[in-house]
Amino acid sequence: MVALTETERQGWLEDGFIIRQSVFNEAELSQMRSAALAAEDLARERSIQGKTYHLDDKRFVDSGSLTVQFEHHSPDCPEVRVIEPVNELVEQFDQIVDDPRLTVPMQGIIGQEDLALWTAKLNLKPGKVGSGFGWHQDSPYWVHDSDHVDLLPNVMLTFDDATLENGCFQVIRGSHKQGCLPGTANGTQLGGFFTDPTCFSEDDAVPMVVPAGSLIFFSAHSIHGSGINQTDLPRRAIILTYQPGGHRTLKSKQLRSVVTKAVSHG
Repeated sequence: MVALTETERQGWLEDGFIIRQSVFNEAELSQMRSAALAAEDLARERSIQGKTYHLDDKRFVDSGSLTVQFEHHSPDCPEVRVIEPVNELVEQFDQIVDDPRLTVPMQGIIGQEDLALWTAKLNLKPGKVGSGFGWHQDSPYWVHDSDHVDLLPNVMLTFDDATLENGCFQVIRGSHKQGCLPGTANGTQLGGFFTDPTCFSEDDAVPMVVPAGSLIFFSAHSIHGSGINQTDLPRRAIILTYQPGGHRTLKSKQLRSVVTKAVSHG
């Protein structure tokens, strides 16, 4: 059964997230890890001819609608951090968009049958050099591009076991109830995208320590972040963001309708 349970529905309303452990099997995960390697190679290749820019000494490259973020250890660090939208780069990741293990719960969260993709990004979190993500919401990034940020839920699919040691994803429980919050005012270029620390308490953080193949559904308003990867192995994951049907994607402005099946939302 992949539709939302009543317990999950209440968890979404109260906590702003839902966890489903070990949904994908090892054979599927092996294919996804291979696809992640292919995506990284393609992203590096596209970056050679792309437009490079630095924000707070962090390197980004835009190539068409593709954005590649590099790790933060130096302005020219060669390690890839994030690829977005990865589904437009590697076919296997585009196929995941229609997987009912993701889409059926999303139908329940959004409250309608017809869905479209908003964006899909691959987080690579390489061993030893995988940097953390500061506390932030997704909604401030998207509010100028979407008039329905309340209906842009995310789902993270973990390719590797997530632990405190490898900088697992964390969510501030219940923070989604506050809506879109102000950013920091520290004078940096990216500071405004990180949530003002007076708006929440880190005591409410919930570490998502989950096995590979797990799904974490979380609100665009949920404050979230992660630590650095202190292990020798990567902690890879894809995050897909859905929206009501008929709306175009964030970056390429294409309509990526989602193949879904009808389910009852009670």
